[in-house]
Parts: sequence; C-alpha cells; structure tokens
Amino acid sequence: MTETTRIDIHGILEKLPHRYPILLVDRVLEVEKGVRIRAIKNVSINETFFLGHFPHRPVMPGVLILEALAQAATLLAVESYNFTLDENHVVYFAGIDNARFKRPVEPGDQLILEVTLDRAKAGIYKFGAKALVGTDIVAEAGLMCTMRKLDC
Repeated sequence: MTETTRIDIHGILEKLPHRYPILLVDRVLEVEKGVRIRAIKNVSINETFFLGHFPHRPVMPGVLILEALAQAATLLAVESYNFTLDENHVVYFAGIDNARFKRPVEPGDQLILEVTLDRAKAGIYKFGAKALVGTDIVAEAGLMCTMRKLDC
C-alpha cells in the first residue's frame, strides 16, 4: 500500500516561500510521493484580485488558477525529493502547455488542485495538472517547473 501524507496550512508555510496575497494553497488533502498531490484553495470574496476582476461579476483570474496548480506541483516535488526551499532556492515556471479553462471560478467555490508528476530530470519537473470545483474540471494544463539556486 502506498503511503499518503496530509499537510495543513502550517506545514505549507514551512515548505513554500509564498505568503499572502499570493499563497494559493490552503490545505493538502493527500500526497503520494513521486506520483500525485491533491490540495485545496478556498476561494473567498475577500481575495484582493476580486476588487478588479471583475467588480460586477467576480471571477478568479485563470493565471492565478495556474499559479495555484504550480504551488501544488511544487509541494509535490518538495515532498517527493526532500528538498527545502529557502532564501537561496526558488522554483520557477519553465513552461505551460495546453492550458484550457472550462468554466469560471467564483467566490464561494472550493478549488481542488490535482497534480501528477510526469517526469523529473536534471532539476526540471513536468506535471499534469487540473483544477476542479466539485467534479467539474475548471482548468487543466501541462506544467514545467525548475528549481534554481539564487546568486546572492
């Protein structure tokens, strides 16, 4: 049987350098190291981006849905390969393939972030990612990320 892990917000804050207002993962429901992660982002009307996107019909920007998926992917990589992101290391997007948005994400929705690790080689990580509300896929994409040491 494969071991799965749960991570609360305190653990997420230890593993990711992101902070409000750009931290977009609230809880990790399960991680199967080296395979997949399932996490959530609770979408609240209090999110700063709703002030301008769009005031008459608030919708979560698609780029932030992709960012939430990338943060979940980073957590999967960190858990799978036991590395630490500190002030000297960051994870960057290296590519986004075939991004599709199926329906808007609105205040009150709970975004379920599902990411699978497709490949890891030479510090480059490829993921399959989808975001759901309930059982409806709202966005999906192939993500590529890389971890880099900063030249300080």
